[in-house]
Amino acid sequence: MGRTVPAFRPALEHEIESWKDFKRALRPEDQTIFNKLMNYARIHADAGSLGARPMLSEILFISFAIEQERKIGQLEKKIEELEELIKGIE
Repeated sequence: MGRTVPAFRPALEHEIESWKDFKRALRPEDQTIFNKLMNYARIHADAGSLGARPMLSEILFISFAIEQERKIGQLEKKIEELEELIKGIE
């Protein structure tokens, strides 16, 4: 029996490629951010392949959210550490 759903990684790359005109219209510094976001989706490709979502953009967006939430957590931890450091100095 053949596949009824294309392999996930090539499908993901095709989805990312479909955003090329949007990316081209961005300012260079925003293109860098765009590339970073797309790499987040690649990082979570294994989970995406198991998610079996019919719309690949859903995988893109949840990958972005996961990575941004991770960064927020790191920044919150850093703020707490700095606040403790400041309290220790006072």
